[in-house]
Amino acid sequence: MFTVVIVGRPNVGKSTLFNRLISKEDKLKAITDKLPGVTRDLNYGVAEWEGKIFTVVDTGGFFPGEKAENDIQKQMLSQLELAIEEADLIIHLLDSKEGLLPFDIEISKKLRQKGKDIIWVLNKIDDPSKLNRIIEFYSLGTDKIIPISAITGYGMDDLIDAITNNIPSEIKVEKDEDEQIPKIAIVGRPNVGKSTIVNSLVGKNRMIVSPIPGTTRDAIDTICKYYGKKYLLIDTAGIKRLSYYKKDRSQEIFVEKLSYFKALRSIERADIVILVVDAQEGIVNQDQKIAGIVAEQKKGLIILINKWDLIPPQEKDKKAKYFADEIKRKLWFVDYAPYLTVSASERRRLTKIFPLVDEIIKENKRRISTSELNRLFSEKLKSVVLSSGGKELRFFYITQVKISPPTFVIFVNDESAVKPHHLKFLENLIRETFNFKYIPIEIKIKQRK
Repeated sequence: MFTVVIVGRPNVGKSTLFNRLISKEDKLKAITDKLPGVTRDLNYGVAEWEGKIFTVVDTGGFFPGEKAENDIQKQMLSQLELAIEEADLIIHLLDSKEGLLPFDIEISKKLRQKGKDIIWVLNKIDDPSKLNRIIEFYSLGTDKIIPISAITGYGMDDLIDAITNNIPSEIKVEKDEDEQIPKIAIVGRPNVGKSTIVNSLVGKNRMIVSPIPGTTRDAIDTICKYYGKKYLLIDTAGIKRLSYYKKDRSQEIFVEKLSYFKALRSIERADIVILVVDAQEGIVNQDQKIAGIVAEQKKGLIILINKWDLIPPQEKDKKAKYFADEIKRKLWFVDYAPYLTVSASERRRLTKIFPLVDEIIKENKRRISTSELNRLFSEKLKSVVLSSGGKELRFFYITQVKISPPTFVIFVNDESAVKPHHLKFLENLIRETFNFKYIPIEIKIKQRK
């Protein structure tokens, strides 16, 4: 797919422009805030204009090499270089309010050295009366600068026309191509290794990896291939306790809070969720809460016990039994979820994720015929009469009404007599008979009239 990369110094409006360009359903995909450096990772989205579809990449602020003050800023520069290498077209975004700065000139020179097609775009032009601000920017050596306001949308038609005019007519992309790719959200507490897992699977440093908790703030989409098959990996911000967000009203905490809700939205978007747990810390209260969110959303779940390389060899068997017991005890409500011990930093056992993903998707789409279901009921429940509080409970009829997750409706003589242990009995019966091993299934009860 044709790739457009937005670059510029910090706080010129790159994420706001990214949000303006991508499809409407992803309108709030990138976090935007006045705090410089909010976008740290590469953020990918899809835009469409008059039948032409292209990828848009939002990047972190462009720091001069000598001003990269810490490891995170150095990694941001490394990621930016990666994005530029992958770009078919670069948007150099400039800030009309601050005027032309020496750093803008430096960025422009660096971009020209890459030999890529470049569009120079002047942001924060809210109306035509401010077009005189454009004059000084022609000293960059370009004969065309497109004035826009990413916030209001002023000038966006001209910009999108300039982008699509650069897309070769022979590039054709099926609109629903990405819709067929399994979407996998990678969630967990801060600093459990989510971004390292994505980087290890993709083979490129798409995500910034740092021991500083909370490094990833946006939900980042990355395509991964395994034996030729595509998977969409969604790396998310670490989910802290909600009470954490009530302690401080500063800009930084506001951005962290927004990241929390974006992580929740990533779970909603996903077909399957991978919950990453720290092997050294075990399953803690927040892991239980995150798993609870996944269970409420009725998503397929894989539990990854990461940092297994940090467990001493002589303790691994004991630790494996400990986690098996912990999962049964603390995550009993997702007892269908498979789990793996992995080492993201050493890339051990990570590829075992994909066969599980394929099996979960297969199960999620499985549809059982009504005749098969009722044959099961006839064989297993014909002579079974369950009682509850003196009430006789009989099951008459069962049918599957939807997939993803598989949902079954059972008609009974007395809806009020059905208790949770009845539902669990029925769930286990369906699972064992039709081999639903790794996914949630939903059972609804209706009283026959």
